[in-house]
Amino acid sequence: MVRPLGELENDIMTRVWQWNRPVTVREVLEDLRSERDIAYTTVMTVLDKLHRKGWLRREQVGRAYRYEPVSSREAYTAALMNEAWATSDNPAAALVHFFGLMSPEQREALRDALRVAAVLPAEPEPESGDSPGGGTGETGGAPAR
Repeated sequence: MVRPLGELENDIMTRVWQWNRPVTVREVLEDLRSERDIAYTTVMTVLDKLHRKGWLRREQVGRAYRYEPVSSREAYTAALMNEAWATSDNPAAALVHFFGLMSPEQREALRDALRVAAVLPAEPEPESGDSPGGGTGETGGAPAR
């Protein structure tokens, strides 16, 4: 089961995803301190918790650990969306409501994603007098795929 990250977990994971490299507790702490007063042990505990949950892998370097994400932010978001969708008694209705909440830009991004996933055709087949048989003189039949 994928659980949403808490506020501090999300703030830390956001940094780790953005930096896209292994990070130490000290690095995360220094960056977080620009926004809030936070203890080293708090950041260390949250990074350890994220490691135990499977969101981060770590490698010991000297006396410290370096943490890096196991998956991308996009994979995390997709897992959350899938988990939420799976809780519905009527997945189709849930999607209709979800689509209704989307901005025009989000709907366009969805259309693009469906094309990339090959769920939707790239563009409609052009209507022409050309035969689908590749010049063999055949007529009719199903369009070439």
